[in-house]
Amino acid sequence: MAGMTTPAAQIVDAAAYAQAVEDAVQASAAYYTGGTSVLDDDAYDRLVRGIAAWEAAHPEQVLPDSPTGKVAGGAVEGDVPHTVAMLSLDNVFSPEEFTAWAASLARRVGHEAERYSVEPKLDGLAIAARYTRGRLTRLITRGDGTAGEDVTHAAGTVDGLPERLTEPVTVEVRGEVLMTTAQFEHANEVRTAHGGQPFANPRNAAAGTLRAKDRAYTVPMTFFGYGLLPLADTEADLAAALGEAAHSDLMARAAVLGVNTTATTAVPGVTADTVEAVLARVREIGALRPELPFGIDGIVVKADLAADQQAAGSGTRAPRWAIAYKLPAVEKITRLLEVEWNVGRTGIIAPRAVLAPVEIDGSTITYATLHNPADITRRDLRLGDHVMVHRAGDVIPRVEAPVAHLRTGEEQPIVFPAVCPRCGSAIDTGEQRWRCENGRNCHLVASLSYAAGRDQLDIEGLGQTRVVQLVEAGLVADLADLFTLTREQLLGLDRMGETSTDNLLAALATAKGRPLARVLCALGVRGTGRSMSRRIARHFATMDHLRAADAEAIQRVDGIGTEKAPSIVAELAELAPLIDKLVAAGVNMTEPGATPPAAPAADEDDGTTESAAAPAGGPLAGMTVVVTGAMTGPLEKLSRNEMNELVERAGGRSSSSVSKKTSLVVAGEGAGSKRAKAETLGVRLATPDEFAVLVADLIA
Repeated sequence: MAGMTTPAAQIVDAAAYAQAVEDAVQASAAYYTGGTSVLDDDAYDRLVRGIAAWEAAHPEQVLPDSPTGKVAGGAVEGDVPHTVAMLSLDNVFSPEEFTAWAASLARRVGHEAERYSVEPKLDGLAIAARYTRGRLTRLITRGDGTAGEDVTHAAGTVDGLPERLTEPVTVEVRGEVLMTTAQFEHANEVRTAHGGQPFANPRNAAAGTLRAKDRAYTVPMTFFGYGLLPLADTEADLAAALGEAAHSDLMARAAVLGVNTTATTAVPGVTADTVEAVLARVREIGALRPELPFGIDGIVVKADLAADQQAAGSGTRAPRWAIAYKLPAVEKITRLLEVEWNVGRTGIIAPRAVLAPVEIDGSTITYATLHNPADITRRDLRLGDHVMVHRAGDVIPRVEAPVAHLRTGEEQPIVFPAVCPRCGSAIDTGEQRWRCENGRNCHLVASLSYAAGRDQLDIEGLGQTRVVQLVEAGLVADLADLFTLTREQLLGLDRMGETSTDNLLAALATAKGRPLARVLCALGVRGTGRSMSRRIARHFATMDHLRAADAEAIQRVDGIGTEKAPSIVAELAELAPLIDKLVAAGVNMTEPGATPPAAPAADEDDGTTESAAAPAGGPLAGMTVVVTGAMTGPLEKLSRNEMNELVERAGGRSSSSVSKKTSLVVAGEGAGSKRAKAETLGVRLATPDEFAVLVADLIA
């Protein structure tokens, strides 16, 4: 990720150069004023690099409007002067380019920088917040770097930017206003409810919202500080102290004053003493990027000490003591060509966007998720739209929103299916996710293949080809029918000899004894997966106790809320005939080692009934464990689900995400962002071999 370089656009002659300058200035003006642009960030970066390359080869032909060397590409102005110029940052795109920049910094300073500060480059809008005797008095955009636009009207709608500091000081706080993922979703819901077009991405939403006046609604934004400096009337002692302080000390002081900084995030600003340490931190932040609740497009590296900054100085556009190490783009603009409607194994009808191919983070993207019909309606998506597509790490690409200002009027509405696109049955539209009324029977082959999979009932020899054969022969109409198959029936199928028949019958007999958690997972109860099935099974211990539970009782299982519980109750009622058939066929319906929850007294039910979510003892008792990467040694043959089962048999709680509450991360080969996050949070790490020793008594 960190080693990719953004290629420059190819400019072949003076006419192409002039057009590129015009395109860049127009895109920059739209980007910095209204939060809109015909170009995504990556396309803009490539265009400006191409302009710079042409100008380096033809210095006598540089146009005065060229965006190179200018703050905000020279496309915006302001009417509120900045006390100190509010500059942009130059960019690097690879370790080699960063190393060259660090060498140039050393030449300017006269020695290698003694220390660097390393912080995420937040994808928002830069502002200066002026405080007089501790009270917020003015908000100003960066503008052209020498003067900005007054946006004080937005004060009070920006989280992390207090109206009063904890001390009555006169200072200017500089930082980034952005929208978190949750704030962006909320903003688009509110905006479309008021008849507006949805924002294309969080940055556009923040830029448009910050400048908006006299709207009928307000939506929150978030501020992260990255600078602290004196104003003309700042107390002399404080002004001197701020002028001499290292950047890392300034950020610590800003946090004490009550200003939000990255110190509160999973990617806090840190200091590094060497280029190698900086690049290591770049890799760590890049690995954590997909999990962050806000957008970043790079990492900002600064000479931390004030003396080094002063010695390096600044140019007209950017300081020479700071650089932005840009990460590969995770958002691109492309066209929505059509929408496919696919039916899943439980009958869920899911829309999928078909896109004009676009490369994001090294992968060519042609499909993206659209979640559900309600999401399409809320985002006001239309066929032919230019859409913003987001992909980070291994996350499934998603369509954020249409780029509404690029519409031509030729876009067409997306037609929702009137009947199930697979079997033609009616559609249940009662929930956000539509479902074929035939449910699992609509896609029986997929449902049975999933149930037979390794992490469910693990029926060896029952692959999809064999399932198709059984269904087409009329021998299997649901999951329970598998367990009533006879030797004679199987021998009557093509390519089923005596050995393969006996092996399949033996695998089916073994599958009957799988724990309740595996059976629940095989049933495919909507709203649950492998980890949730384990939690439910350990809580209730038996299928009878689970089926007797109402929504309130099911809510006592960790991770099940008020919306999911009624859905699970309804699903179990729907599955009752199938469950009865499984019981009659001899399939196990208990969870080994679990005990049912004690029924609360009628007058003592406070919603805190103890759950049998994990055994009371065991080597991992009370621990939350995350498994990541490929296992080796004694654990090599275990799937991720089997590893999580092992964690829970050992008394722990398995989790898929790393947080401050995580007790242990088992990091195998190829562990990436989760290992990096654990290191950042100081969470204990163990190799597969070390973990195997911990749970040695439980490994078969």
